[in-house]
Amino acid sequence: MKAAFVIGRLIFGGFFLYSGINHFKQTPGMAQYAAAKNLPQPEAAVMGSGAAMILGGASVILGLQPKIGAAAIALFLASAAPLFHDFWNAQDAGTRQSEMIHFSKDLALLGAALALAGIEEWPASISV
Repeated sequence: MKAAFVIGRLIFGGFFLYSGINHFKQTPGMAQYAAAKNLPQPEAAVMGSGAAMILGGASVILGLQPKIGAAAIALFLASAAPLFHDFWNAQDAGTRQSEMIHFSKDLALLGAALALAGIEEWPASISV
């Protein structure tokens, strides 16, 4: 059970660590997309969300303040899902389906982040 938990958190945290790094590597393109979704200060939003994902992902991977890390991921997902994957506003059927898939994925990841935030003891973690 301990091994499954550690592997799971490596995969989960790694996803957000990688995605956060990509926010910094691809800031101009992501900021353009954020601007198209009418997000104010899109470049700052991309960098801020990237930082939240990097810190959250690293926290989950290391088990260092993991409740805070999981909360950062949850906050990102709870705000990003309805802002960027608003399938209910899509006119094109293909776009609507794609956005619904992404929205549903974000909700599933949000559920995982909330579940991780509720774990009291994290095996194989860095302690402070």
